[in-house]
Amino acid sequence: MNDIAREIPAEDAFADIEQRFWSMHKASRTQPPPGEAERRQSLRALRRAISATSAEIIDAVSRDYGWRSPAETLMAEIVPSLIIVRDALANLSAWMRPEPRSSGVLFWPARNKIIRQPKGLVLIIAPWNYPVHLVIGPLAAALAAGNRVIVKPSEFTPATSAMLKRCLEGALGANRVTVATGGAEMAQGLCQLPFDHILYTGSTAVGKKVMQAAAANLTPVTLELGGKSPAIVHESFDLPLAALRIMRGKLLNAGQTCIAPDYVLAPRKQIEAFTELARKTAGGLYPRLLDNPDYTAIINQRHYDRLAGLAADARSRGARLIVADPAGELAPGEVGAPAQRKMAPVILSGLSDDMAVMREEIFGPLLPIVPYDSLDEALAYVNARPRPLALYYFDEDRRRISHVLERTVSGGVTVNDTLYHFAQEKLPFGGIGPSGMGAYHGRDGFSTFSHAKATFVQARHTMTSHLAPPYNRLFDWLMRFAVRRNGGRAIRR
Repeated sequence: MNDIAREIPAEDAFADIEQRFWSMHKASRTQPPPGEAERRQSLRALRRAISATSAEIIDAVSRDYGWRSPAETLMAEIVPSLIIVRDALANLSAWMRPEPRSSGVLFWPARNKIIRQPKGLVLIIAPWNYPVHLVIGPLAAALAAGNRVIVKPSEFTPATSAMLKRCLEGALGANRVTVATGGAEMAQGLCQLPFDHILYTGSTAVGKKVMQAAAANLTPVTLELGGKSPAIVHESFDLPLAALRIMRGKLLNAGQTCIAPDYVLAPRKQIEAFTELARKTAGGLYPRLLDNPDYTAIINQRHYDRLAGLAADARSRGARLIVADPAGELAPGEVGAPAQRKMAPVILSGLSDDMAVMREEIFGPLLPIVPYDSLDEALAYVNARPRPLALYYFDEDRRRISHVLERTVSGGVTVNDTLYHFAQEKLPFGGIGPSGMGAYHGRDGFSTFSHAKATFVQARHTMTSHLAPPYNRLFDWLMRFAVRRNGGRAIRR
């Protein structure tokens, strides 16, 4: 193991980062924006840095978690980060190209176009659950758009944060990308600075504080938050397949995923069958828990205790808990092993709305199963709650799929599987309402970190020369023409 990777330097002092902010802020105002060649250079440097430190990334993330499946880090952090950078490089020319827009008959032969310019200096506040990918994704978009960036990684992943600081500042230069390590005080201080855009990924409660701080400087924000994302299973769908795909999505990163299925809505007559299938499926995916290299630990003791508390609260209020422990490694009545912070997959039924597990975002391997008697009842259940970041629907009938898509509002949807809408670079990723605002990924990320400058280019000889005093008969004719062309009735003055 790399000894350097084991060293975690002291956290940055806010005064030093604030000084760096003003230096970068000045550069964004006084230096010309980077052209395509310079942006490509930055993106290629980012790609080389990810590739060169992939083993270090796996090691650092696992150290922060206590244990993080190397396969999951490769699949969910490194590979998608490389895909994002590759997509930006492949499409950068098209994204940067001025976009022509029609000027309309009255303004002919003038030309309209939209020129996308860098916003300037961007702040990215990243969470702990995917501490690399949720930095690299928005960072690649911000660099493609020509911005300078300050990254604030999570204080709960100090080894990964230190690795990112060395990696990104070394590859891109600290005056292009600065990584600010530190705790909540660092994030609070940064949010009070006049950035040109802030992207925050994390909880709804903290997202509100970020937005409030940004408002003082009229800084636009993109908030990628969370919520309770439902999975709805129609009675006609292959139940074992639904259980497999839901449990795979639920148990990735031990459920510590913002778009993980938070609860399942299943037909009442299939509740017992689905519950048993979910238990067996979890056991098949993870036949052992404690020494299984594929199963990830809970990030820290506080989060483990919170999840154990959710399970205990549900049990005390009459819920039925089925613990997927196929190798019999846990003590009777336990839902996990606190010493290793490994929590078993737990399927819950017999639930009520007064249980904390039905009110809070779970963010762990607990899966409530809620019965429904009709599809419209299931949709009403979803719509009576805050709009989720994701929704999953399992059905082969196109008419019903369209009905569900039309009748529900969520940040994104995957039909007949889970999570995969997030992996699409051609689709925007974002929430709505309590689950967030704004979006990024691919071209949408480029647009988020760009200012769309409306540009009107006047011709030497133009119709608009007749739209000024003294108003004459030609003006009258032009006005009558404009009114009729746009559906109005003839007007005389």
